Amino acid sequence: MRHFLTLNDFSKDEIIEILNLSKKIKNEAENKIFKPYLEKQTLAMIFEKNSTRTRVSFEVGMYQLGGHALFLSKNDMQLNRGELLKDTALVISSMCDIIMARVYRHKDLKILAKYSKVPVINGLSDLFHPAQLMADLLTLMELGFNLEDLKVAYIGDANNMSNSWLMAASKLGFELKIATPKNYEIDSEILKIALDNAKQSGAKISVSNNPKKAIELANVATTDTWMSMGNKEQKEEKIKHFKGFCVDNELMKLADREAKFLHCLPVYRDYEVSKEVFEKHSKEIFLEAENRLHAQKGLLVWLNEKRKNNVR
Repeated sequence: MRHFLTLNDFSKDEIIEILNLSKKIKNEAENKIFKPYLEKQTLAMIFEKNSTRTRVSFEVGMYQLGGHALFLSKNDMQLNRGELLKDTALVISSMCDIIMARVYRHKDLKILAKYSKVPVINGLSDLFHPAQLMADLLTLMELGFNLEDLKVAYIGDANNMSNSWLMAASKLGFELKIATPKNYEIDSEILKIALDNAKQSGAKISVSNNPKKAIELANVATTDTWMSMGNKEQKEEKIKHFKGFCVDNELMKLADREAKFLHCLPVYRDYEVSKEVFEKHSKEIFLEAENRLHAQKGLLVWLNEKRKNNVR
């Protein structure tokens, strides 16, 4: 069974195939053509963590594809009372056609996938957020970029977004420079996977603690929030450690003159990105947010086809 837990599980051709399918379905929707690709299909949505974009995009996406989405918070399920993930996976996958889970621990997703009879989609975990990356890549395609020619600068915290950018770059073969503060570096095992992939794809990947070096001549700059979690003391510590890592006008001047800026949202203005940079690039940021819907519709249809054809 094909699952969507990380982009590392997909080939370059498969990623492009899903993106092209997403673009096709988006074009149909913009022309008010809603084909029932997933008629009478059901998506079980498991949420351990709160969500705006993930829930809305998957729920609306299933509706537009002719199917139904079922929202399941952890408090609504027997998981909250000690039921094993294995048992949950076996039961839900016997009744539903696809499972999407937004979880704290990536290893829990792997357990769900191991015992599920249907595709499992990563709606976010502590290690990866591949659904967001598909939206980002679709957005860059629509903005006129050739994905192989991307020069991406990721500036900020090492987290599920930086890890997902590593998987995307290493599979598609584009250039990625990551800058994080000292003591907030990329996980060494994930970096090794990306560097090993890069030997095959030709991707140029580098990591440093220097945001100015990372963003130099980049045609895409991106970041993620580093303020959304933690207590007051942790917040004050991060403000101190992340000094110089706010993507502001001074940093953006070092990028290509036509560089685009992406942010997966929610945003904390004047922390990871300045208010001025965010507002200047708001058009592409909110296109990126909208494309969660369209990228995931393509993904849902693609995975369902693989399930029906029993492709392993």
